[in-house]
Amino acid sequence: MKRVLGSVVVAIAMTVIIVTSAWANPSLTIIYPPIDHETTAKQIFLIGTAPLKGDVLVNGTAISRSTAGHFAPSFPLKVGANPFTVRYADQEVKLTVTRASMEPVAPQGATFGQDSLTPATDIVRLPGELICFSAIAPPKALVSVKLGDRIIALQRQSAIANLPANSGVLTGLTQPTTTDPGQYAGCTTAEAAGELGQPEYLLNFNGASFAQAAPGKIKVLAPTQLEVVEVTVDQGTARTGASTDYSRLTPLPKGTRATVTGREGDWLRLDYGGWVRASETKVIPGSVPVKSLIRGITSRVAGNWTEVLFPLQAPVPVSVQQENSVFNLTLYNTTAQTDTIRLVNEPVIARLDWQQTDPMKVQYRISLKNEQQWGYKLRYEGTTLVLSLRHPPKPQRSQGRSPTALNGIKILLDPGHGGPDDQGSRGPTGYPEKSVNLLTSQLLRQELVKRGATVVMTRTTDVDLDLPPRVAAIAKAEPAIALSIHYNALPDDGDAINTQGVAAFWYQTQAQSLAEFMHDYLIKTLNRPSYGVFWNNLALTRPTVTPSVLLELGFMINPDEFEWIRDRKEQEKLALTLADGITEWFRQVQ
Repeated sequence: MKRVLGSVVVAIAMTVIIVTSAWANPSLTIIYPPIDHETTAKQIFLIGTAPLKGDVLVNGTAISRSTAGHFAPSFPLKVGANPFTVRYADQEVKLTVTRASMEPVAPQGATFGQDSLTPATDIVRLPGELICFSAIAPPKALVSVKLGDRIIALQRQSAIANLPANSGVLTGLTQPTTTDPGQYAGCTTAEAAGELGQPEYLLNFNGASFAQAAPGKIKVLAPTQLEVVEVTVDQGTARTGASTDYSRLTPLPKGTRATVTGREGDWLRLDYGGWVRASETKVIPGSVPVKSLIRGITSRVAGNWTEVLFPLQAPVPVSVQQENSVFNLTLYNTTAQTDTIRLVNEPVIARLDWQQTDPMKVQYRISLKNEQQWGYKLRYEGTTLVLSLRHPPKPQRSQGRSPTALNGIKILLDPGHGGPDDQGSRGPTGYPEKSVNLLTSQLLRQELVKRGATVVMTRTTDVDLDLPPRVAAIAKAEPAIALSIHYNALPDDGDAINTQGVAAFWYQTQAQSLAEFMHDYLIKTLNRPSYGVFWNNLALTRPTVTPSVLLELGFMINPDEFEWIRDRKEQEKLALTLADGITEWFRQVQ
């Protein structure tokens, strides 16, 4: 089963519980949840199967099943332990699902809510920047913070709006909920640089007093002594905030330098606004804040790529925004002195324009000759930024073969999951997603090869393969497109019985057309339900070198759709339709 946490899809192992009097005649099978399962969802589904003859009872009530005997009913959960007894004939399975509350709990008596004091980790700020504090305490308490020689009074806040997880988009649970746990908050500033130490929270409630130190310390930076760091990994992961819960920004190429303006734990805030892990950088001793001029810009052709050279005095932070027929590149901490641009004659760029959008930020707008973009790369050669734009793939003529849109086109297929530790989702019988992913990919490869394509696969057998090697395979192969093949599941609060259909996921703008086309082609040609097309920040949709799409071809946990998924004739028909759809998409965009 796949659970979406923040912006990451991860696999959850599903326990198979088989109750039978003889292995030769398997009977009641419970695939999910495990016997002792913990969740924060308000409901849970029970996935499994049993022979058609007779009823399956959950807590004494018969449940509906598919024509093959499979079931996936959902049940509401109260906070705490929720026991379930599943019976079929003389066989019985007992499960306990424990629901934990995500809502902050107001403390009882003169104390603070558990883990509610901020900062939760050491933080560093600039002089004059707001430093804010918050705590959960009983209603009508008096709460303040002692920081050095000052006392900051905290005020009772109105109800808190709790945002659902990003996975709520997959289940329709997207509306915030409000709680009033008793939060107090307040802010101050500090003009002088130095160590302010650990804030001490003071509480007075019903005549009782209580004091507790916050976990983190506070430091204020000296503006004349700011550190400069350099990105030491190939692609520094930049985010909008100081944890992996925050959204990704354009990765920073190795060698990028920027000034540190704040810190939270292991996360550094850089002067252009992005946050990076300190572990992905090194300090450049004695450096002053990074600033650069940029002058003449040129381009060159290197194989199937056009490279645009941006000569800088220092490797500055960058960001990319793609539009239809437009590629936008922003350089931070940069002032333009660009009076001359020379572009070679090549198949990608129609025109390059620039604008100084503020005194230290330059935006380059590259108008493209085609609406479909095929990929890009960013790297530094010394202090020169090299932007590589992919040329459109060209079908090759081959002797003895009828010309098709795929002749000589390289396509990468990624069968999701694999190996004993990554089963993926499972159907009601325990059939694992990893196996049908591989089978579908192998059948699709055969069809694509018939059409003249060169096919690269990230795995061809049932082996463990983490996400980084799959992403690295795309970067190495530089295929015309990459497709990651999956079958779907839902978070605990989803509806496994009534959710079916094909879904496509994309992240880079260049992949949107492929995702939408393949989704629409499959549901129309196969007359399958639609689960939708999603913009989603996934490891296999993030590659920039090619249009990369993740397909979820059906729901393993849906009792009815599972029978379609494992039907061999339908698998072959699906592979044929996928190959036809890919061929048609290439024909339309070339």
